Amino acid sequence: MKTRVTELLGIQYPIIQGGMAWVAEHHLAAAVSAAGGLGLIGGANAPGEVVREEIRKAKEITDKPIGVNVMLLSPHADDVAKVVVEEGIKVVTTGAGNPEKYMEMWKAAGIKVIPVVASVALAKRMEKYGADAVVAEGCESGGHIGEQTTMTLVPQVADAVSIPVIAAGGIADGRGIAAAFMLGAEAVQIGTRFVVSKESIVHENYKQRIIKAKDIDSTVTGRSHGHPVRCLRNQMTREYIKLEQEGKSFEELEYLTLGTLRKAVQEGDVVNGTVMAGQIAGMIDKEQTCKEMIEEMMAQASQLMGWK
Repeated sequence: MKTRVTELLGIQYPIIQGGMAWVAEHHLAAAVSAAGGLGLIGGANAPGEVVREEIRKAKEITDKPIGVNVMLLSPHADDVAKVVVEEGIKVVTTGAGNPEKYMEMWKAAGIKVIPVVASVALAKRMEKYGADAVVAEGCESGGHIGEQTTMTLVPQVADAVSIPVIAAGGIADGRGIAAAFMLGAEAVQIGTRFVVSKESIVHENYKQRIIKAKDIDSTVTGRSHGHPVRCLRNQMTREYIKLEQEGKSFEELEYLTLGTLRKAVQEGDVVNGTVMAGQIAGMIDKEQTCKEMIEEMMAQASQLMGWK
């Protein structure tokens, strides 16, 4: 299965794993890469040395390409930006901001830069500044989201730029991959389905919450202050939305969610923790290895698209 993205990244299948905070660590990244996709280590708010350690551990498991997601809002973004160069990483995706200030350094090191965008304007700007591809992420995805759906965003971005477009948000099977390609994408980024993979270190409670989720279990907090986050409904989201409706300040609301993603991922508190997951959670009903997931999705997409 060759596209401009598989050629660019040196991967077998046009599937990239999302760089999810607290979730995308070396076990998951290495498993996705070993299975023919591109695994990502999520930089999140981690210090540079922690990311360095994760990269080295992933390289011990697989010799396939591995990428790093650099969260630009992180206080450690400058350090992480240097670490990816020093560790010989060949692919970087970026989120929550604009990576222009690192572009020169990354390009000089031969790194492929793939920013995540939620609008046509940002996609065009990223192309102008030398991005090799963009991830057009719709609001169906888990975690921090924009306002446009994948269905509307991907074709508009694909029409606006000449670099390859990777679709993200609401994709968890071969039908989603085929649909993304019909919209103009040349690869997909998948997050929520990989959360429940056997190689994922996420707490079993978190995995089961996704596996048992229904189509209506997804909600968005933080719309009132311009920082929307998609997660699964629980006691924490109900409390958050109630306080939002009462007009509480951004600071008060932030205090409520401080450390709650880690609480859910590591401690398994799916009642008071933040269970980030996309709207696609209702379609995910089993735990599999990353290899099984990728092969199942690609077989279905290939059949639908007539790929050989």
